[in-house]
Amino acid sequence: MTKFLFWTAVQGKLRGEIRHRCSTYEIGSDEKHSSTPPPTPPSAQHTPQPLYKTILAYHNGPSNTLLDLGCGHGLISRSLSPHFTSILATDPSASMITQAKTSSSTQYPNIQFRQASAENLDFIEDGSLDMVVAGQAAHWFDCSKVWPELGRKLREGGTLAFWGYKDNIFVDYPAATRIFDEYCYGEHTMGPFWEQPGRRILRDLYRDIVPPWGEWKGVQRVEYEPGLEGKGKGKGRGEVLMSRRLKLGEVEGYVRTFSAYHNWVAKNGGRERDIADVMFEKMLEVEPEWKARGEAWRDFEVENEWGSVILMARNNQLGERTVSVA
Repeated sequence: MTKFLFWTAVQGKLRGEIRHRCSTYEIGSDEKHSSTPPPTPPSAQHTPQPLYKTILAYHNGPSNTLLDLGCGHGLISRSLSPHFTSILATDPSASMITQAKTSSSTQYPNIQFRQASAENLDFIEDGSLDMVVAGQAAHWFDCSKVWPELGRKLREGGTLAFWGYKDNIFVDYPAATRIFDEYCYGEHTMGPFWEQPGRRILRDLYRDIVPPWGEWKGVQRVEYEPGLEGKGKGKGRGEVLMSRRLKLGEVEGYVRTFSAYHNWVAKNGGRERDIADVMFEKMLEVEPEWKARGEAWRDFEVENEWGSVILMARNNQLGERTVSVA
């Protein structure tokens, strides 16, 4: 049976080597923040319980206050609300906060939504947070500002958990998966239309996001990399974190939520068949089982797995300032 791929980051070797900078994401910059919730991607609503169990087991401490950065529609906050006394949920997009408040209504009285960026948390008392989470958002943070900000706001020993998912693969259909990858990232297809550097950081499974040496401890990463050639459910590297069975029509709808797709359409609009139409035609050509369904191909169901990552760490600000006296 595949197991979680855990390891402790060798922080000493990485100290100071990576300080990536990027603007905080805007609405529509990825699937989570589209103005209408996408019909099919793995969201917090469909997040397998092992992911939440993993981060809560790692936290294993006081559960008074949690901060959800880049909360989007508020799905993660609602999922974690039973585990914390109070939850602060922030997003830089006013429309996302409005939708989150509407979706949560009075059913989740312990969640407070607020428009704010991850880089400016002045409204939160220093040392008052027990845990900070960010689902499908950390690849847009300016980490040169976020790390010290979280170091101040988290209590000593408080935890953070950043997780994200990249591209889905079609389990048992590697030929279609290769075409899917080619059209999503090829130089002459949607590749140049992704917003960067966020997408690159996400595709690299957050390996560029490194907690500063000495200021954070107990750093762990959990990864699942399905690969393009994998055949069979759960045959990738690590433990499956995000998977879902979808109709091909749902996958098609999912593709049309991609920022790269919308950017492609903005530049190449007016065509009878767009890039998504061509991509699915090509996939049908290489998968006889799909093509055999004829006009009903959109109803054919396939198992999907997403390359995924969880990054976890504990606040060690006091430890960094400790001076040994001989």
